[in-house]
Amino acid sequence: MATVQKRPARTRPPVGYVPPGWPLQVRPPGVEDWERTASAFLLDCCPADYRAYPVLRRHPAVLARFAAAHVEAQVSAAADGLGGLRRSLEDHVPPEVVQAAVEAWEEQSARLQRIRREVALVEEALRGRVFVQRLT
Repeated sequence: MATVQKRPARTRPPVGYVPPGWPLQVRPPGVEDWERTASAFLLDCCPADYRAYPVLRRHPAVLARFAAAHVEAQVSAAADGLGGLRRSLEDHVPPEVVQAAVEAWEEQSARLQRIRREVALVEEALRGRVFVQRLT
């Protein structure tokens, strides 16, 4: 009599794991309704008129690409603006106002960097990437 060897069961990564930097308002990939929360988050990252395009509302992966491009443009504009901020304001407002403006711009730039990471992670998940927690 031949012995039957069992194949090892495929193990699935745990549903619901998200990597560091995942947006709090988006449910983890694989859980119920996660794509709806991802779409809502992505729409909030885009200009309001993007909501008028049915293709973006029906296809979260397409929306993610649009959101990523929009946020990337904002990151680039923030870097460019910060570079010339001091020069453009120094003759018009007191130094402490220039410094406050620089700090506000730096805070905005940091926020945009976080959003860029969040959008990238959501886009990867919408394209099928499964995040797996690493043991350290």
